[in-house]
Formats: sequence, C-alpha cells, structure tokens
Amino acid sequence: MTKFEALGLDQPLLDAISDLGFETPSEVQEKSIPILLEQDTDLVALAQTGTGKTAAFGFPMIQKIHAESRTTQGLILSPTRELCLQITNELKLYSKYVKGLSTVAIYGGASITEQAKQIKRGAQIVVATPGRMKDMIGRGMVDISKIDYCVLDEADEMLNMGFYEDIKDILSNTPQEKLTWLFSATMPKEVASIAKKFMHQPVEITVGTKNAGASTVQHEYYVVGGRDRYSALKRLADANPGIFSVVFCRTKRDTQRVAEKLIEDGYNAGALHGDLSQNQRDLVMNAFRKKQVQMLVATDVAARGIDVDDVTHVINYQLPDEIETYTHRSGRTGRAGKSGISMVIVTRSELRKIKTIEKIVKQDFIAKKIPTGIEICEIQLYHLANRIKDTKINKEIDAYLPAINDVLEGIDREELIKKMVSVEFTQFSNYYSKTKDLNTSESGRESVSKGNADSDNSGSVRYFINIGERDGYDWMSLKDFLRDTLNLEKEDIYNVDTKDSFSFFNSDAQLTDFILQTFTEFKVDGRFINVEVSTKPGGQGKGGRKRDRKRGNRKSGGNKSFKGGKKGGYGKKGGKKRQGFY
Repeated sequence: MTKFEALGLDQPLLDAISDLGFETPSEVQEKSIPILLEQDTDLVALAQTGTGKTAAFGFPMIQKIHAESRTTQGLILSPTRELCLQITNELKLYSKYVKGLSTVAIYGGASITEQAKQIKRGAQIVVATPGRMKDMIGRGMVDISKIDYCVLDEADEMLNMGFYEDIKDILSNTPQEKLTWLFSATMPKEVASIAKKFMHQPVEITVGTKNAGASTVQHEYYVVGGRDRYSALKRLADANPGIFSVVFCRTKRDTQRVAEKLIEDGYNAGALHGDLSQNQRDLVMNAFRKKQVQMLVATDVAARGIDVDDVTHVINYQLPDEIETYTHRSGRTGRAGKSGISMVIVTRSELRKIKTIEKIVKQDFIAKKIPTGIEICEIQLYHLANRIKDTKINKEIDAYLPAINDVLEGIDREELIKKMVSVEFTQFSNYYSKTKDLNTSESGRESVSKGNADSDNSGSVRYFINIGERDGYDWMSLKDFLRDTLNLEKEDIYNVDTKDSFSFFNSDAQLTDFILQTFTEFKVDGRFINVEVSTKPGGQGKGGRKRDRKRGNRKSGGNKSFKGGKKGGYGKKGGKKRQGFY
C-alpha cells in the first residue's frame, strides 16, 4: 500500500497528516500529488466528490508556497460558501506546522471590508467564491496578479451555477505563467472550454471513468403514479429508520412544500433553497451536520458544495432537468469510501430518462418496489424492539417502580412485551392498514396489494439477520460476509437491506435449508449470529440482482421544533401518525 511518505511530501505536512489520522492516500491523491510536486504543469483531474480532492491539490500548494512572503501566491475558486469555508478549514489543518502560512476565505454573505483586512495582513492562499472574488477585484481589495497557482475546484458545478463569465474575468487578472489545476467530477463542454482557453498542455488524470458515478453508490428506481410521489417518499423514509438523506426537488417551491409536509407529518426535515437568507441556510446546514435534520430537501443549486460524509441516501423526488446533474446528486452519498443509495422516484413517462442516466453514470439501475405497509410495519417492529433492548435504564424511575408493579401485577412476561410493543406499533399498523399499494408496473398496470411479498421475487426467500450498521456492516460488506460465509456466488445473495442493528437479505428458495443450517449456533467473535426466515418474505433491499425489464435482463451487483423563520425549518419526528417509531 502506498503511504503519504512515498508521495514526496515534506515533514511538516506528514506531521499534520499523522495528526489527522490519514494513513493511505486516495486514488486521486496518489495520482495528483507526485505530479504537482515534481512538475510545473497544468493539471485536469476528473474525480467524483468525496474522493479527497482538497488534499490532492492542497498538499502540493502548501508545500510549494513561500510562507516567508506575504504575497498572495495561490487562488482556489469554489462554487459555494459552504465549500469555500470547508476548503479553508482543511488547508489550515494541513498547514498547521508550516510557520507563517495564512489561508483566507472570501465569500458573499459576510463583511467584505473584514475579508479585505485579512488579505491585507498577508494571505498566501485565498479561497474564494467567484462572485465575491470578482467584486473584490473590481474594488481593488485583492491582488492576484502575482499568483503562482490557481485551482478551479468543482469546476463543473461552478459552470452549472452560471459562473463562466466570472471565472473568465477572474482568470484574466492572473499571470499567464501561473499553473492552473482544474478538479471536476464531470467534463462537460464548458469545462473543456475553460481548460482549452486558460491551460497549456495540461496533464489529465481520471479516477474511475469520465462522468461516471461512484462505484460505492447503488442506484435504484421506483415507479409510482404522479399523485403518489409524496406518499412514496414517506414510505421510503419509513422503511429506512436510520435514514440520513438529501432529497432533491427541481424547484424552490417544491422544495419548500415537500419539507413543510414532511415536518407536519412528524419527520426531521429541513429545506435548503435560494430564497433562504444566509442565516437560515446556516441554521439548516448546521442542524443537518449534527443530524438534527435527517431529510434535507434541497434544490440542485442550493445543494452545491454540501460535503457531509455520512449521507446514507440521496432521494431524487424529481429527476433534474439536466440529466448530467444526476451525477452530482448521487455523489452526495457513498463518500469517503462508504456505501450509499441513490433512489429515484419516477412515473412511467419518465422511465426513458433512467436509460439515459445509466449511460452517463455507466451503472445499471435496479428496479425496486415501494415497500408495502406490512413490510414497513415489520421493519419498524424490529427497529422498536432493538431500541428497547439498547435503551439505558434511567435510575430515576426506581422510585416509581412499586406503583408501576402494582398496575402491571398479574401480567406475564410475554403478554407484557406484547402490550409494550403494541403501544407504539398499533399506531403505525393502523395507519398503513388503510393505505394502498403505490407501485405501478412499467407496462402501466398497478400492482395489487395483498400485504404479501412482491411477486417479482417468486421462488425467493427473505431472511432476517441480527447484525447491521452498528456492527460495521453496510449493504456491500454484509453481502460479502454472507457470500463468503455460505460460499455462494455473488448473485445468490441479493436485496441486502441493512438497518441499525439488524438486516434483511434474499436468496432463492432452494438454499433455505442450507442457509438456516449454516447459521445454527453460528458465532462471530463470541457472538451468536441468528438468521431466521422473515415473516413477510420477498421484500426489497439493496443487494443487486438479475432483473427483468422491457430492455432485457441485466446483472447488477410531529411536533415542529424549529422553522427557521418563515422557511427552511426542521422538525422532530413524532407526529400523530407515527410517533415513537424513530
């Protein structure tokens, strides 16, 4: 394994890397850092978000900067305030042992005079959003005429946001002999145009495939009727109790409307769109980073630069107008080597777009069914049981136990468990027992709900296993564990669906006896791993399997607590219909 020491970095940077706990460079770092350190060259690097691009250009820039000079020598342009601040904070951590090196962030929504003062005091590296940078150049508050290095980070996102002319104007104020390093997830024609106009014979490196989606993201689509889109969104959330997601809508109006409906229905949700003030944006984003908001409903523009590593799901409530934008959406999950799920809710008329996106991301989509009410109740029941099991006992209740025991006298253990679980489960069950099956087949016929497993999994058995995310498993690693333990082919285990402390998976019916026998008295590190046939076999999950579609068979792996002023607020789950299941 290549270590950072082998890339040619100086000791002050290696010391900072050690403090940060980094051990092995990512692919984009391994490819970029030696080139940027050893060669005076322009560079175009194509890599998905979440792959460590900031360190890929940050380490070489810090090492090449002359810290003893107060002249601005490096300029980094990024699309949003959030990303600008994040890059600045990371560079400060990287350069903590480089004496005299100063990095300053300049962005809209903050005092321009204060930012100018920081630069005047001496800033060898400036990280900026294009709009504020152009403004400060026009006012004579910043001098970038002597910079040696210019980085265009998330170049495709900056151009998608309409910064093409601003970037051209900014670069025209920089010396021709500077080195330009362009980092982008995709290479649309606008990015290629910038590269051709302002770069000289750049070295090009690609991590993965051009414009492709990250391999750690599984892509799923769900076909519903147009009027059932919101109900489908709620069911996908209910079927994933530990969800931490970004939900994408096309317009600001839809974003606000969906977020408000989720809050009213008792979900931890918040809105992020262009009509919010900077203060409202900050409140919502801080709540999201702290996981007080579990479903962040956002427009594409507002979500640019969101960099939160633990997002479990991206839900495309509506597909973007520009199909290429899907790559950016799905890149919000599956970051830093973790797995993620990108879900798309579509109507039958939108199915052709799925085929187009598959070509762009170079990955197959898996056709999935919206979970039925019975399936959701089962998932929530297991989730509730594990919450009860893992709850720490509050000793303050000891004083009330005699009276409580008097009330519960005569009830045996099994009946008491049933009553305790039913207090919350009944509310959920009553709600979903009155709802229809939301699935619409691709040929146009609605599925008939019988409270059973999906007909797509004929001859398939659904299993429950008592390990999940808390044990370090995601759908990829659990699938590998099951395949290796059972010595089966990858396709024999599918629809793997991990929850917090338990999971589900499917296999063909003829393997049932073998699987159950294998996991009889089975231990890992002294702990029993139990596998049982699920009471509602079939189900849906995240494993990947052969699927049938018109195009042919293919393999594929509340109570509102805060509303942030008028808009953008978030609330806590616990509404009338589903309190207690979260």
